[in-house]
Amino acid sequence: MLRHLAIRNFVLVDALEVELDGGFAVLTGETGAGKSILVDALGLLLGDRFEPRQLRAGAERAELAAAFDVGERPQVGAWLAEQGFDGDDGEVLVRRVLDAQGRSRAFVNGHPATLAQLAALGERLVDLHGQHAHQSLEQPAAQRALVDAFGGFVTLARETAQAWRAWRTAAERRDAAQAAAQATAAERDALRERQRELAALAVTGEEWSALVAAQARLAHAAALIEAAVEGEALLADSDDAITRRVARLMQRLDAVAAHDAALREIVALLEPAAIQLGEAARGLRDYRRRLDLDPGELARIEERLAAVHDAARRHRVRPEALPALLAETEARLALLDAASDAEALARAAAQAEARYVALAGELTAKRRLAAMELSHKVTSAMQTLAMPGGRFEAALVPLGQPASHGLEGIEFRVATHPRQPSGPLAKIASGGELSRIALAVQVVSSEVGEVPTLVFDEVDAGIGGAVAATVGRLMQGLGERRQVLCVTHLPQVAAFADHHYRVSKEGDGEGVRSTLVRLTRAQRQDELARMMGGSAITAKTRAHARELLDQHRRQGGSP
Repeated sequence: MLRHLAIRNFVLVDALEVELDGGFAVLTGETGAGKSILVDALGLLLGDRFEPRQLRAGAERAELAAAFDVGERPQVGAWLAEQGFDGDDGEVLVRRVLDAQGRSRAFVNGHPATLAQLAALGERLVDLHGQHAHQSLEQPAAQRALVDAFGGFVTLARETAQAWRAWRTAAERRDAAQAAAQATAAERDALRERQRELAALAVTGEEWSALVAAQARLAHAAALIEAAVEGEALLADSDDAITRRVARLMQRLDAVAAHDAALREIVALLEPAAIQLGEAARGLRDYRRRLDLDPGELARIEERLAAVHDAARRHRVRPEALPALLAETEARLALLDAASDAEALARAAAQAEARYVALAGELTAKRRLAAMELSHKVTSAMQTLAMPGGRFEAALVPLGQPASHGLEGIEFRVATHPRQPSGPLAKIASGGELSRIALAVQVVSSEVGEVPTLVFDEVDAGIGGAVAATVGRLMQGLGERRQVLCVTHLPQVAAFADHHYRVSKEGDGEGVRSTLVRLTRAQRQDELARMMGGSAITAKTRAHARELLDQHRRQGGSP
C-alpha cells in the first residue's frame, strides 16, 4: 500500500509530504484548495501524461515521489525483478521529475523507467476512480473490461484476442493465396523454367574462376611457349648464353685472384647468381614441356564459357552471380509452393478458428457467471443508495460476427424503480443516479480486486444525506481489506474515515500554495462542522460533527 507521498512545485504545492496508513482515509478542504492535486500527482507517478501547466508557476521543475509497501504482494516483487527494478525487499520507491519544457524522467527503485513501465506498475499498486467514472461506464469497452476484471479472467480475454488475430491472419493468407492463384501459377512456371535451365548448366563460382584462368592460359599458349624457348636459349642453350658467360667470367677472375685476394669476394657473389640462372633455365625447360597446346581442350573451355555468358545475358546478371540466382530461384519456388498449398492453408485457418472458438466459448461461460454475480451485488448496493426496487443487469449481447473481444458484447442495463423496464445505463439513469450506480459498481468490483490501494476522487458528487452515510459505510468496509483514499466534500462520508487529512490554500506576497494536515479528533470535529455549516462554525454544527464521529467511528480506529 501507499506509505509516503512527496510533492515539490506541483500546481499549487511548493513542498508537501504525507505519511499514510492502512484503512480508510479521507482528504477534505474548501473548493479550489487542491484536494485533487494529490490524486493527480499519484496519477503522474503511475504513468499519466504530464502537462506543463501542472508545473507550479515560476518553478523550473517539479519532483514527485512515493513509497509503497509491497511485502505482502510477491507478484509485484516478481514483476520488479523481471523488469530489472530490484530494490529493498518489500518496498517500491517511485520518483518522477518534470521540467518547464514538458520533459519528464521517471525512476523505479533508482532505475530509469518508461511511462509504460510506470503504468504497468500502477496497475499492480493503485486502482484510481475519478470523479467522472460514470462517464467511462457508459462505454461498451469499459463495461466489458469491468466484467472481465470482476470475474478474474482478464488473461483469458487477452488470449482470446490473440487467438482471434491469429485466426484472421491465417484466413487472410488462405484467401490471398486463392485470389492470387493465377498470378502465382504464372510466376511459378517461369521460376521452374529458370530453375531447370540453371540446374542443367550447374556452374559454380569455383568452376567459373577456373574456366577464366584456363581460357586465358590456353589462348596464349603459343606466345607462352615462344617466350619460354627464347628465355631458355638466352640463359643456357646458345653459345653466348648468360650462364656460359658468367661461368667464363668466374674462371677468369678466379685465375687472377692469386695476385689479389679481394677478387675472391667478387667470385663469391657471382656463385649464387650462377646457380639461380641455371635453375631458371631448367625451370623454363620444364614449363615448356608441361605446357599443353591441345586445341580440343581450348574449344571445350570456350564452349563452356559461351554457355555461361549466354545464360547470364538472358537473366541479366553477371556470370559469377548465376549460382546465387539459382539458390534464390529455388528458395522462391519453395516459398510459393508452401504459400500455394491450399490444403495446408485451409488446415491452418481451421485450426486457428477452432482455437479461437474454444477460448471464446470458455470466455462466454465465465462472463455469464461473472455478469450474474455482478448484477446481483450491484442491485443489492442500489437498494442502499436511494434506489429501492432498482435493478442492475450486466447483459451479454450476442454479436453478429466474432470479434477480438469474444462472441458477445456487454451492456449495462438498469431500472431505477420497480415498475420501470430495464434499459441501457446511459439512457435510463439521471446524472445523480449515474453517479450512485457508478459508485456501487466501483465498490462491488473493488471488493474482488487484488490492487492494494483504492483511490476515489469525489465519486460521491451529487449525493447527500442518508445515501452519503451509506457511501461512507461502504468505503469503511472496503478499508478493512484494502487501503482506501477518498477525496470528498461530504461530512457524512468523512465521518467514517479512520484517518482524516485537510487540504488548505494559503496566499502571501509570493503566491498561493496548498498545504496538507493530518487532523486530530478535535480538528476533525471542526472540519466536519465547516463542511456542514460553511465557514461559520457554531456550537450546534460542532455538536453535530461530534455526534457524526461518535456514530461512525470504527471500533479500534483512530480518534
